[in-house]
Amino acid sequence: MFGSLGFGFMKASFGASEQNRESTIEALHEAMRQGVTLFDTSDIYAPSWNTFGHNEELLAEAIRSFTGNTENLLIATKAGITRKPGEVWGRNASLDYLLRAVEASAGRLNLSSIPLWQHHRLDPNMAFETQLENIAALRQRGLIENIGVSNYSANQLERAVEVIGEVASVQNQLNPAYRQELDVLEVCEKHNIKYLPWSPTKGARQNDAQGIIKTIASEKSVSTYAVAIAWLRSLSSQLVPIPGVTRKESVLDSLSALKLELTAEDLKRINEGLEDSAPMDAELLSDQPRS
Repeated sequence: MFGSLGFGFMKASFGASEQNRESTIEALHEAMRQGVTLFDTSDIYAPSWNTFGHNEELLAEAIRSFTGNTENLLIATKAGITRKPGEVWGRNASLDYLLRAVEASAGRLNLSSIPLWQHHRLDPNMAFETQLENIAALRQRGLIENIGVSNYSANQLERAVEVIGEVASVQNQLNPAYRQELDVLEVCEKHNIKYLPWSPTKGARQNDAQGIIKTIASEKSVSTYAVAIAWLRSLSSQLVPIPGVTRKESVLDSLSALKLELTAEDLKRINEGLEDSAPMDAELLSDQPRS
């Protein structure tokens, strides 16, 4: 269902332009031609508060205009972050809000039910258990087919499995620069949950690459991005990286990582050569429920 690699395209909405729109649709079409099935979006990805859902509409357009088979696509979207006039951002995990958000997302994506819906951020003003019950209610009402969560700790993910039942995926940050939550990966392996790392190539950019990744990329004549994705996939079979793309070239580069062979010695050099993990983002810490 998930495949080996998926794609997000958030930057196409936060950097919205006609040129960016066209290149992103071309990139998504190329990914579909290459057999990629997982495409990740969110209702919050938009140029402004009053263009909410922009990224979902972009994906719907790409699917609608693709001439190949789209029946097996795993469309994943998220909700739980709010955005109001004046660009006031917030969190809302109330059942009423989530029901309205899911219905709106399904409409923009031209879907009767959402294949993979993910709780984007926790609501610090609501008890964690109540949020889980509200999420479970979405599937009980037939609005979503599979539940995913995002930015959950290992303990929260364990509790989500207990309350919700089957959890298909978790989307947390994991990359060469940020490796704070490897215990979440352990929970994924225990419960057969897919881990979809966001920002999977952070710390591997050409202009600020960790030295060892840049060195190995040079030795193998590939990009640092490809090395970062290949390294991530070596950590667990439950990992499905979802790099962001707005160009066809980026799609092909990311897919090249699936054929990149990192030896045991390469992996040892990377694991020993990476700098200490960056701390958790302050924004994620502020989202933690008080009860």
